[in-house]
Amino acid sequence: MVTPVVRSWPVPIVLVLLGALPLLAGVLRLIQLAGGPAVIAADARLDPAPLVVVHVIGATMFVLLGAVQFVPGLRRGAWHRRAGRWVAAAGLVVAASALTMTLVYPARPGTGELLFVLRLVFGSALAAFLVLGVSAARRKDLAAHRAWMIRAYAVALAAGTQPLTETLGPVLFGHTVLVHDLSSGAGWLLNLAVGECIIRFGAVRTLSPGGSAERAGRAGGGRRSPRA
Repeated sequence: MVTPVVRSWPVPIVLVLLGALPLLAGVLRLIQLAGGPAVIAADARLDPAPLVVVHVIGATMFVLLGAVQFVPGLRRGAWHRRAGRWVAAAGLVVAASALTMTLVYPARPGTGELLFVLRLVFGSALAAFLVLGVSAARRKDLAAHRAWMIRAYAVALAAGTQPLTETLGPVLFGHTVLVHDLSSGAGWLLNLAVGECIIRFGAVRTLSPGGSAERAGRAGGGRRSPRA
């Protein structure tokens, strides 16, 4: 029997809502690229368009399937493993397409070199976290697996946090390129900080397949495992 500290569905629902804004923008962009109405402003930088298509589809799968992975009742058995493979694959597609777009597309007006570097750093971190998470799962190190996957999901969901940080930053510190870039970086850091709190303090508990309680992603929870 699963005994989560929080109820099963509110956490995935909150995660999906956090990712809803960038996902909606991505879907509207796909409609526009397919010749549909321009609901959002056109962006001539987004060429070649297939990169955008791949990125949006990968992000949609990663956010939606990834959120379901946080439902305690679904974290045992074949579903979690099979869906997890799709989540990891979609996340790697997101990371690869994000890095490629950063390198290929012209920078958005009003952004600077710092944001360019941050996108490369966090895009690479997303891929690294996913690889480490899959590697931990293959070793049966479930605590480390959860920790790395939570970090990966936190990085990816920064697209939902950045509209807030990019709005507050200029209001508090002025409208400059540096402030904008730092505000964007704050979105990634804020999400990672929340992820680390979940990992360290076990905001979500599940029962391990052996029946012992483990904190989600906490290295010291349940059976002993290397620190993530």
